[in-house]
Amino acid sequence: MSVVALIIIGAAAGFLATRLMRIEADIPTTLLIGIAGAVVGGLVLRTLLAVMGWMSGFVGAVLGALLLIWVWQTYFRR
Repeated sequence: MSVVALIIIGAAAGFLATRLMRIEADIPTTLLIGIAGAVVGGLVLRTLLAVMGWMSGFVGAVLGALLLIWVWQTYFRR
């Protein structure tokens, strides 16, 4: 996946994940969450991506971002 595609998908995934988890985050944090989620989700769901196409990559990115937000809220936020 190209860097530009990763940023675009990550931004959309981060935005959606922050809304689903109902947290307020600034734009750089949202982008970082989304991009990290895209990487995590991409690694976990690589097989699904090969079978179902780019939409599964977006779903994986959102799931990865949701996981990262949950971990952040559970372990690092005081």
